[in-house]
Amino acid sequence: MKEGDMLGTLLTFLLVGFLGLVAISIVLSIIGMLLSVTFGVVGFLLFKVAPLLFVGWLVLKVVERARGGRRISASDQRWLDS
Repeated sequence: MKEGDMLGTLLTFLLVGFLGLVAISIVLSIIGMLLSVTFGVVGFLLFKVAPLLFVGWLVLKVVERARGGRRISASDQRWLDS
């Protein structure tokens, strides 16, 4: 092999390796961004929305128990029985 061919091959490998590193870094940054967004949404739902839903559910259960259970009208009961 001549020196020019060896240098061209070396530069080709260097360029391919550099482009591979750039591609891998882009892919990993996209994966990291998706994971970050996912954990952000999960954290928001878990620590902001879920407690509000739980408190609302508890309030409904307390109100239902204070009223004496579930009550339906006579017409609704006839409709269910038919």
